[in-house]
Amino acid sequence: MSTTTTSTANRITVATTWLDGCSGCHMSFLDMDERLVDLAQQIDIVYSPLVDTKELPEQVDIGILEGSISSEDDLEKAKAFRKHCTLLISLGDCAVTGNVPAIRNHFKLSDVLDRAYRENVDLQPQIPTKSVPVLLTTVKPIHSEVEVDVFVPGCPPSADAIWYVLSELIAGRKPDPSQVTRFGA
Repeated sequence: MSTTTTSTANRITVATTWLDGCSGCHMSFLDMDERLVDLAQQIDIVYSPLVDTKELPEQVDIGILEGSISSEDDLEKAKAFRKHCTLLISLGDCAVTGNVPAIRNHFKLSDVLDRAYRENVDLQPQIPTKSVPVLLTTVKPIHSEVEVDVFVPGCPPSADAIWYVLSELIAGRKPDPSQVTRFGA
């Protein structure tokens, strides 16, 4: 597999974001420690909560999505990443299966909102309607809404697993994440 480089320095461009989840996968990304220096010589992170860029570029080589699709905002981000990224990675168990955020699928959305915003609130119990994402009726893994090229399970996947996947993609090979990680690992 070959990726097309779009950066002016002939480096692979990477965008990341998190959807509904804990951001633990991004913390594992940072746990690559000194390997981040090696990685920084091969890629440009063009959009991420880890950098200051505010807009997803028109063309990105590798997109990494962490978390599940739980809201309209999550769905919009996933669709934007699929549209703008040549390769899309579903990173972590929440992205791959829905995992913890999907626990709410066992309940009616109205019951979940009542429990969170009315039953457990002492002052002004009310369901927020402004400045909060509109929740979808069910939480979904990323591949249920957009095509995914690489699935990297783990809660969170280890820094070694993330390093392996990125190294293989940078080298133009399709990684086999099952060699280095599994669900819940």
